[in-house]
Amino acid sequence: MAMHNNQVASNFRMKGMISRFVGIVAIALGFVVGMYGLDDTAGPWLQTALGLLVTGMLAQGYALYCSVKRMQDLKDEPKS
Repeated sequence: MAMHNNQVASNFRMKGMISRFVGIVAIALGFVVGMYGLDDTAGPWLQTALGLLVTGMLAQGYALYCSVKRMQDLKDEPKS
């Protein structure tokens, strides 16, 4: 049973790391594209930037969920 809990905690850690990286990149690209969109207001760049920012925030939220879930699983692990 301890092997299964350790594997689940590792899985949450990997998912959290990936989603954190994707969130950081999406937010950074959202700001860059948004600055370009402020110069060119006729194009679809502002909507694209907003989509990237929302995607980045959702990815960061999922990373937070994975971190909390991982800590709960590690806390609930029996000590034997």
